Parts: sequence; C-alpha cells; structure tokens
Amino acid sequence: MNITMIGSGYVGLVSGACFADFGHKVICVDSDASKIERLKGGEIPIFEPGLDELVANNVAQNRLSFTTDLAPAVKGADAVFIAVGTPSRRGDGHADLSYVYAAARTIAGALDGFTVVVNKSTVPVGTGDEVERIIREANPQADFAVVSNPEFLREGAAIDDFKRPDRVVIGIEDARAREVMEEIYRPLSLNAPPLLFVGRRTSELTKYAANAFLATKITFINEIADLCEKVGADVQDVARGIGLDNRIGRKFLHAGPGYGGSCFPKDTLALIKTGQDEGAALRIVETVVAVNDARKRAMARKIIQALGGSARGKKIALLGLAFKPNTDDMRDAPSLAIVASLTGDGAQVHAYDPESMEQARPLMPDVIFHDDAYAAIDGADALAIVTEWDAFRALDLDRVKNLLKSPIIIDLRNIYRAAEIRKRGFAYVSVGRA
Repeated sequence: MNITMIGSGYVGLVSGACFADFGHKVICVDSDASKIERLKGGEIPIFEPGLDELVANNVAQNRLSFTTDLAPAVKGADAVFIAVGTPSRRGDGHADLSYVYAAARTIAGALDGFTVVVNKSTVPVGTGDEVERIIREANPQADFAVVSNPEFLREGAAIDDFKRPDRVVIGIEDARAREVMEEIYRPLSLNAPPLLFVGRRTSELTKYAANAFLATKITFINEIADLCEKVGADVQDVARGIGLDNRIGRKFLHAGPGYGGSCFPKDTLALIKTGQDEGAALRIVETVVAVNDARKRAMARKIIQALGGSARGKKIALLGLAFKPNTDDMRDAPSLAIVASLTGDGAQVHAYDPESMEQARPLMPDVIFHDDAYAAIDGADALAIVTEWDAFRALDLDRVKNLLKSPIIIDLRNIYRAAEIRKRGFAYVSVGRA
C-alpha cells in the first residue's frame, strides 16, 4: 500500500517507520523544512529507543522517504494519515485543531482516485465529521472516506506497542475504507491483533476515555500513597495487593510525582471541555486534573521538608527531568513544577537527565545542568530522584554519600528499598511509605 503520513513528529514518525517496516511504501510529510532535512540526513529529531535503526533500515530499502511537498505525496496514496499536533488551546483547554483542519484543506486539492483519509491525531468527538465537510466543500468531486484510527503508543516503548498492539481501534463510516484499513494492518495478522471496527465518533471518544482512565489510575494511587504515609502502610504493597485483581490490573499503579507528557494533560482537559459543551460534566476527570496539578507542587514541598522546612541557599541535585524514562519529552513533566517551586523557595538546583537536557534548558533557565549524575550530586545538600531512569537504580551509593554535603535522598519514584538505604546511613524519604 502507498501511505502518506502528514506530520513527522512523535506519532507520525513512529507510525510511518513501522508501516514501512510492514512493507508499505511510506512518505512522511512535514512543513518544518529543517526537520525534513535532518531526517533525510539520518538524524532523528526525537529520542525513542530503536527508532533511529528502524528509520535507517527502511530508508535504505526505499520504503520510507521524507518531503515538505504535500500535494505530490497525496496523489496516488491509498491512505493519507493526519498525524499533526493537537495541543491544548490557550485560554480554554480545548484541543487546537487548526493543524488538522489545515491538513484537510491541503489534502482536498490533491486527492486523486479513492483515498482513505485517516485521523491519527488525538481529536475530540466530531472532528472526523468536520474533516469530511472541509474536504467535501473544497473538492466536491473527490472520492474519499474519512477514518479515525487513534494511536495508543507509550513513549519509550512505541515501536513494540505499534507492532504488538493490545488493539487497533478503527472508526469507519464506509465499507471501502474498512478494506483499505484491513490491508494496511494485515502484516499484524500473525500476532492476531484485535482490529476493533467501530463508528467514527466512538473511535474518537475511545482514545480520550482510555487516557482519562489511565490518568485516573495514576492519580488514585498517588492519593492512596498520601494516606499510606499517614497511617504507616506501604503503597507498593497496596498496589500489588489490588493490582493482582484482574479487574484492576497492575499497570499505572506506581505512586510518584504525578503524570505528565504529551497526552494525558491535554487529553484530560479536552475531554472535560467536550463534556461541558455537551452538558455531560465529567466530575471524576475534573478532579483528576486538579489533584494531579497539586501533586507536582506537593512533591516540591516534600523535598523542602526533608531539608528542614526551607530550601533557601541550599543546593539540590535533581536526577531525571523528562516526564518518564526512555524519552526526552519535557511536556508537562513534573520536574517543571518541582524546579519552579524549589527555585522560588531560594534553592539552587543542579540537574542531570540522560536525554532531555537539551529540551529542558530553555524551560529551566535557573537550573545548572551537568554531564553526569555524580557531577550534579557533588556538594549538594540533598539528592532528589524525579524520573526513574535505569541508570539511577544502580548508583554507587557510597560515592553518592561522600559527594553529598548531607546524606539526604528524596526518592519520588520509590526505586530503592528504604531499609537498605537507611542502613547505609542516609536520611531517606520516599512516596507512600513510612
């Protein structure tokens, strides 16, 4: 199949490379000329494990290419995927669909023969209807169908998620489109993926509902963690105790500093706005958003409390800045709120992250960045672990103790066993544990 992917960001690049690896011929289009030139030169603009090799292999096989010229890429395509950004709109929290609609208008003028236009961007309910209207209005003679096919990719594990999905949700209103989508995903048949064909609006809502539910699980266990600290329970044991129940499941029950990233913050807000517009208020999701925002500031207070109640004049080493490990994504990362609170209290923050420091620098102008973890720790009054990179799980604790001015560790991801750390002479603070 000939596939055109509009948008060469995280979703578009991963999806395009994986489709090419299935054997399809894929053209990735982006309006950012510098990004396209970097991709043509073999430089991957995002960090995702295995993506550089996947892209290089498929470029070498002439299955994957990059361009800024959309119209020729659309002509002759069996399917055109829209994978552009849908950030929160300033002022009201609605998803900004301007990039989606601009792509639809451009697609309309280049359609040639029956083409499936696929919304892979995360969009509110009814967006597919509007995309169809835009294309129909701009090109009444066009032969096309609009499909919803949301992504469910975890940053840091996106390639595996794409190739071994729990499900592939496809929202259609046209039988011909179903045939095309079945052919596109046919290479997954050996893995027997559940292709879930539903209505277009159902597909759009499924994406938002999934992200809101996962955000709710994270927020729930974080509140339970607070209670555990008050009553002397262990949140990790509580999480295991409830997670072994198949009705609940173990994933997304890890207490920490709150969720961030490119999806959960904006998607929960957009879902709330949709509910408000339709007169179906989503009180649980509204509470999740409010509790998660407060959670990040509370983690800064936990660090300050470990320093005796004030961070003024103190040097704090922060390990981990990205919102999760195995990504360089800083969007709504908990570290942003934590750093703002610490520096606002007069602390000097020294930080290290294996991948995200280039993205973090303009967002954290008062932070001093280091090339490795031990350089950041050297002379600090306390060490705070914010992102659970594997490299931080095996720190040389004797070296850490010698470098720290005071042997204080605040572990916001619970990557160490409290008893073992305290036995080594550290004052150790974690999340949801006595």
